[in-house]
Amino acid sequence: MTRYSSHEPQPITWLSGHAIYTAHVIVAAYVASLIVTALLMALKVDAPFAWLGFASGAVWRGEIWRLVSYAWLNEPSLWFVIDMLLLAWFGSELEKFFGRRVFLTLFAGLYFVTPLLFTALGPWWSTSLLGQSGTFGLFIAYVTLHPGVSFFLNLQARWIAWILLGIYSLIHLSRRDVASLLSLWATAGFAFVFVRQEQGALSWPRLPRPARQAAEQPTAPRIQPRDEVQRTLDRLLDKIARDGVHSLTAAERAQLEEARRRLLQRRG
Repeated sequence: MTRYSSHEPQPITWLSGHAIYTAHVIVAAYVASLIVTALLMALKVDAPFAWLGFASGAVWRGEIWRLVSYAWLNEPSLWFVIDMLLLAWFGSELEKFFGRRVFLTLFAGLYFVTPLLFTALGPWWSTSLLGQSGTFGLFIAYVTLHPGVSFFLNLQARWIAWILLGIYSLIHLSRRDVASLLSLWATAGFAFVFVRQEQGALSWPRLPRPARQAAEQPTAPRIQPRDEVQRTLDRLLDKIARDGVHSLTAAERAQLEEARRRLLQRRG
């Protein structure tokens, strides 16, 4: 019944009886970059940091590789360990639900949203960035998908997300770290919008069409195809099973009733 049932949620491989997903491969690559970065720091090799770290002014001068390379210079820290745990756990769960292609699209968006935002602000505000970012957005994506899941202290995921966003925002404000504050909310906002879009819960405004000069014959109202009606019904039933019927919005309740009516008409 799920909208995302395919071969994609299957793991890439198995290792000692454990499923290995794309998220785990990304974690392994980041850990390797951590080891290389630590060796460079120990040997006092500074050139890679100067050439690979993100700098908005350098990108405007044509050094666009910095949009990609910035995330592969990771200094050893406890925050890096926490980020990798977030990536391994929530990343693999998102990959199981959405499939590999959608997960990689989400990861790429979180990877690029911060440097692209800083690049856009570059002419007025010079910013630098070093080390992977955006993994907190995977947690926000998971919470958007399962807002009612209970974590520690029996708190629902949605409240934990708001608490963490508030704490991190206060930390960045107290340090006057505007760059980190912007990155936090940019990645969180992107993750939320991405998941809601995949759920079909967002409708984007459309440009008005130019008026037709010649009058046309009225056409019969468009009948929703059978597979589209079924997909709508499946998506809403999945949400009810996951979060309860109270989680449906007024628009979703109307969609559910309309889909049920059309199916009854066809069976009748």
